[in-house]
Amino acid sequence: MARIDILLPVKNGKDYLAEAIDSVIAQTYTDWRLLVLDHGSTDGSVELAQAYHARDPRIEVHSFPQAKGLSGLLNCGIDIADCEFIMRHDADDICLPDRMALTLAAFEAQPESIVVSGQADVIDAAGNKLDDLLLPVGTARIGAASLFRNPVSHPASTLRFDPVQKMGVRYGADILKILPEDQRIDVPALAEDYFLFGQLAILGKVTNLPQKLLKYRWHGKNISITSFTEQMEVSLAISRSLTRSFCAMHNVPWFDPAPFCNHGGILMDVGGKRNFDAEFENMARSVRKVFGALPEIERELRYRKAIATRNWASLLWRYNRFRAGDVTETGEWHAVRGWLVRRYPGKRRISVAPELV
Repeated sequence: MARIDILLPVKNGKDYLAEAIDSVIAQTYTDWRLLVLDHGSTDGSVELAQAYHARDPRIEVHSFPQAKGLSGLLNCGIDIADCEFIMRHDADDICLPDRMALTLAAFEAQPESIVVSGQADVIDAAGNKLDDLLLPVGTARIGAASLFRNPVSHPASTLRFDPVQKMGVRYGADILKILPEDQRIDVPALAEDYFLFGQLAILGKVTNLPQKLLKYRWHGKNISITSFTEQMEVSLAISRSLTRSFCAMHNVPWFDPAPFCNHGGILMDVGGKRNFDAEFENMARSVRKVFGALPEIERELRYRKAIATRNWASLLWRYNRFRAGDVTETGEWHAVRGWLVRRYPGKRRISVAPELV
């Protein structure tokens, strides 16, 4: 039994698979087992992974061609895991050499955490750096942010396996079971990680390290590109489900998170309304009542206040005021910029109806 089991799902990912596996082999920490979870590849990915297995028995290849989406594939990996920690790694990403060591140190320092993730470099198909993936730090901040976006890098995440087993944690499933059964949602794909981490985040069980843990590859085959609209619709459904659970858990007034979401670096057109300041005050009261008026919570709310308008001039003024006092994170400026360019024909827009109480 290795201390860390790494779940690496792949479907026709041969182009980058060798580099992804090599980055695991190069870790400074060595007590691991890599579970390559094949989802019916036909491009030689399985044969490549098997060649690595022949050289290093810590690398295993398991085929689940009939698994239901990525959620089902990852859940198959959880079913065969036998470890203290489950680490996620994608077939097109690159672990930095001390990823495992930094993650284990974080779990030791924060024994209440179930999930540890961190920051990343964003690279292109050729491995050239494009940007920094900057995500919030602080358990309370992550819990609040999860109501409006996914504040956790799935490819950089690791889960403590014992509570995963005890809580029955599975990708795509409602593990909180707070809402009536007919109101619970199932997320088989597109944003299964957001649903899982969001539920754990509002329980205060998620930590982001300030250090970079990997290189996240951005290319034309990313789900965020190929299924963008569908992913945004699923992400909003998750935000609304998390908010309903959050409000029910803490007996605070319900609010619709849609006007304050920045999924995929966009703002949504919510019923054509232009100003959500009154809705913001309702939302902020509930968030502060649960998390307290902590500096990290106030930082989160300052950004949500900035985007509580759909008037382009007010939005730009508010955002510049926010940026003058706060370091911006991934997706924040893109959401504002995306709304500003909506005035031009042909630009992408997503319109949704307000959620009814």
